[in-house]
Amino acid sequence: MFKDAQNLVITSVSPVAIAHLNDVIDHALSYGKGIEDAIIKALTADPTCAIAHAYAAAYFLSQENAVDRRQALRHLQMAQQYVLQTTQREQWYIQAIAAWSTGAIDQALQWHEAIAQSYPQDLISVQQGQYHYFYRGDATNLKRLAERVLPAHSDNHYLYGMLAFGLEQCGALKQAEVMGRKAIAINRHDPWAQHAVAHVLETQGRVAEGIVWMEHHTDTWTACNSMLLTHNWWHVALYYLKQGDWQTALALYDTCVWGQARKETPKDQVGAIALLLRLELQGVDVGDRWQALSSYLRFRLHEHALPFQDLHAVYAMSRAGKMTWVAEMLHSMQAHAQTVDQSQHRAWREVAVPTAQGLIAHAQGDWLTATTVLKPVMHRLHEIGGSHTQRALFKQLYQNAQRHANASAVCTHPAIAPKRLLFAV
Repeated sequence: MFKDAQNLVITSVSPVAIAHLNDVIDHALSYGKGIEDAIIKALTADPTCAIAHAYAAAYFLSQENAVDRRQALRHLQMAQQYVLQTTQREQWYIQAIAAWSTGAIDQALQWHEAIAQSYPQDLISVQQGQYHYFYRGDATNLKRLAERVLPAHSDNHYLYGMLAFGLEQCGALKQAEVMGRKAIAINRHDPWAQHAVAHVLETQGRVAEGIVWMEHHTDTWTACNSMLLTHNWWHVALYYLKQGDWQTALALYDTCVWGQARKETPKDQVGAIALLLRLELQGVDVGDRWQALSSYLRFRLHEHALPFQDLHAVYAMSRAGKMTWVAEMLHSMQAHAQTVDQSQHRAWREVAVPTAQGLIAHAQGDWLTATTVLKPVMHRLHEIGGSHTQRALFKQLYQNAQRHANASAVCTHPAIAPKRLLFAV
């Protein structure tokens, strides 16, 4: 019988596989860029290790694209092939990943909650549960899941970082900052805890302090995967935008956000799109960057992994003038909204699709349509997931459309109509 670094029993024939599996766990919790290599090594040492295959499936599912999804399903099939010889915890985790693969997020969360209750030391499962709560906009349960296992994790910086982010999303900013800084005091290299504190500082308007905080830790991000690497730089760029320093923000887009992205990866694309749009809302000319970025979005048209991703992609394609793609994607989103798992049905049909229609109208300068379509969904944006900071962008777009629509209504005479600056605040 072998145990991993979390003191959990692992069904495996190889101690070498366990050592590599511990690396997988560490890379997953630290958002490390070496996780794929660690997965390969673990499965090379023991191709029959069901939990290693399940971890691989979870990792590839989290990439939220069709190519990686196919790889995830192959690993899930292997995990299920060897599941009968495994422990109860391993079986529950495999069930959770299987539910996720079919879009049954309610069922997946039930398994992660069960694991948290019976095996609270399993932070991989907690992290996965938080991921699902995050993309459902359920901040309360995102926080509660971390709190549930806190007694089992004395001085565990990973758990403190998870809890810090949950607290911040619930508006408990002072507690979140304390918990995030506590994590960093244990391990300065914890990028998720750094990120949680960054959210607090941004929300409180402590912009200069936020720049110092994040830039003090940039040397630790070289070990991060591209998602968190570019996302943490995205936060730095937002601070500079809040200071009115759009030149630095645009330079960070070119060098650290889109510049260091895995450009075919949806989450990296989302950060770049969100930053470009914020720059335009500040009146900045972003040149041909929409066209350059949109060339990587062709494969997003029918994936529909997350509504949050779809909304960014459809806006970027609209700004790049890819209206044939836009029409195809919107039609596909509408069809997907009718067939998606019941737990996600309303979010797609009642929030994601009308929001997409409003974003397309905004991108085309149709302010009245954008305002009319977006207004009814503004109070439900949390249902598409993402953080408060990320979702604030959609509210900014709505407010921008409102201002333009109101200005157009006042200046009805062609001779006195204002010059149309599509993205000026």
